[in-house]
Amino acid sequence: MDRRRFLTGVGGVGLAVVAGPTLLGACSRVGTGNTMDRIREQGYISVGFANEAPYGYTDVETGELTGQAPELARAIFGELGIDALRGVPVQFDGLIPGLLGGQFDMVAAGMAITPERCQEVAFTNPDYLARTAFLVPEGNPEGIESFGAFVENQDLTLGVMNATVEQQTAEDAGVPGDQVQTAADPSSLFELLETGRIDAVSLTAISLRWMLDVRGGPFEVTEAFFPVIDGEEQVGGGGFAVRQEDGDLREAFNTQLEEFKESGRLLEIIEPFGFSADELPGDLTAADLCEA
Repeated sequence: MDRRRFLTGVGGVGLAVVAGPTLLGACSRVGTGNTMDRIREQGYISVGFANEAPYGYTDVETGELTGQAPELARAIFGELGIDALRGVPVQFDGLIPGLLGGQFDMVAAGMAITPERCQEVAFTNPDYLARTAFLVPEGNPEGIESFGAFVENQDLTLGVMNATVEQQTAEDAGVPGDQVQTAADPSSLFELLETGRIDAVSLTAISLRWMLDVRGGPFEVTEAFFPVIDGEEQVGGGGFAVRQEDGDLREAFNTQLEEFKESGRLLEIIEPFGFSADELPGDLTAADLCEA
């Protein structure tokens, strides 16, 4: 895996190759009965991803879908007798609408499980824990360690991806909207920081470590944490989203995921993408996060 190759070479042409026939095929099949039976019969599952490394992205040299979520899904569905994964790239804020609209049958993008999203879709149990961090100039001259830094200093501007948990957390923490700059992808956020238009980027610590390793530069990742809102720690975890009526699909996936957790295979699959034992979800379930 060449991380530098991803961010320096990813582009629209590669995405179009991945997306074309899959998008039409998925749309034509939605609503045709039990999804698990259908994908077994057709021999593949179509998944939506947001081209966000290391969660799910297109390898620019091979044109193949890879990343933590696609590789885990590929392994789990392989055990279920479904040999192929077909990717549909969309912007992050289009993942849930795309799933509900039948463009694909699962979101494989490292999506955080939140009560709000649980109202729209069903989640598998989490496959990782997601702590938040900030990417800041080296030495962290503004002392940014929490969202409170932006509340206390109105001259600071925070960069987040649109429709992400970090955007919502900044709002819940009281960061004024005019101090938050949104972008469609991590690469755009990095460029905003690099050019001095923002003072920090907030994403999961996993994403920021990957970004720093890929892009380099005079930056550092702050210590990872679970945000505290109204005095309560917001433990976060990510999983795969399916339509709420696809209970058979979710149950089959969860059963295999549990086997992977117990055997140690889960960590083996996600570790090459920058995940460690500290990010394993333990006994945390989707229900825990949906009710948080």
